[in-house]
Amino acid sequence: MPEPSRRTRGAAVHLAGQARHALHRAAQRVDAATPASRDRAVDALRAFAILGVVLGHWLVTALVAEDGALHTASPLRHMPWLAPVSWLFQTLAVFFLVGGHVATRSLATARTRGDSYADWLRARLTRLLRPVAALLGLWAVAATALLLTGAPPATVHTLGKLALSPLWFLLVFAVLTAVTPLVTRLNPLWPLAVVLHVDLFRFGLHLGPSWIGWINLAAGWLVPYTLGAAWARGEVHSRRSSWALLLGGTAATAVLVGCAGYPASMVGVPGSAVSNLNPPTLAAVTFGLAQCGLALLLRDRLRRATARPLAWLAVALVNLSAMTIFLWHQTAMMATTATGLLAGRLPGLHTPPDSLTWVAYRLAWLPLFALVLSLCRAAFRHHEQGPRRGRNRPSHVVHRHLPPTKSPHHA
Repeated sequence: MPEPSRRTRGAAVHLAGQARHALHRAAQRVDAATPASRDRAVDALRAFAILGVVLGHWLVTALVAEDGALHTASPLRHMPWLAPVSWLFQTLAVFFLVGGHVATRSLATARTRGDSYADWLRARLTRLLRPVAALLGLWAVAATALLLTGAPPATVHTLGKLALSPLWFLLVFAVLTAVTPLVTRLNPLWPLAVVLHVDLFRFGLHLGPSWIGWINLAAGWLVPYTLGAAWARGEVHSRRSSWALLLGGTAATAVLVGCAGYPASMVGVPGSAVSNLNPPTLAAVTFGLAQCGLALLLRDRLRRATARPLAWLAVALVNLSAMTIFLWHQTAMMATTATGLLAGRLPGLHTPPDSLTWVAYRLAWLPLFALVLSLCRAAFRHHEQGPRRGRNRPSHVVHRHLPPTKSPHHA
């Protein structure tokens, strides 16, 4: 008996060694294929922003079986002192910062090549919106099947709302992309002033129609987007300006939460009278400014970190499927939750998120969520990346498919 055991362990070690060697070779090829002019910090920030949103949703969104149907719940409602978790994982401002930066540079490059605005916009929106069709198609079939098999309408509504919730972000991002030529030189203070006045009318004077807050859906995210455009123009390159954003945004957010009654959570909490995200409030925008300042301060460190082939490979893989990951992460969580019902009510998956025990169990479920999301990515990433060309994909993947960025040393 001992001999087969040693043989088995030896084979496992050999296979692990081969896998590590293959991974290092792939990382070296991707690293070598990346143009020296590429600003890897931009890609790293985009990857962190997407993964932050994914982990945040998985941690603060629960599906609870009650009264014969599934309903959404949040640990932040039962344990509001966990609000700092939302400060770590609500990273949408960083994504809009990077989006404004990349779109501004991309538009300038297209104009230099002589491309029309229509061609530029079509290329960008195709990459952004192409993965949506697969999500809508699958959930149309899934919702119909659930209703035909007798699932409660409340359950279907809950699942559909969660699955399609990422689409609001894509719609706003698509609109801002379309108006990039108009906002490339817009000072971020202008949309910030709009958000300030909207909140003054909403919460200070209690005036205006009920829909006035939704003006902030565009104005709020236009602040980091125009900040990204300013970054592309070289206007926020200094560490002083980055520190000003970080410290000023942090101070403003602290005052708004501590003295003006804004929620401490930077994500929506079911049952709360006011959400910082739905629509964005002034507190969410100032918090986003602090995040953008921190992101700009970390650029040099991120460039040094992603100079390592393995780190760059991880960043590149996330960026290649950024929209696929974003669109399907809620579906991955729901698929895991629904499958788990076959084994009964599982803690951290179907139970109310009302204790630290639930948090511990939910953390244990995250690797399985990630595994299911990786399957979704494998199944649907071609909708984002377009048709394959050639067979030696790893050596060309960065150059052909990652959104264009440019190193400040080659600007």
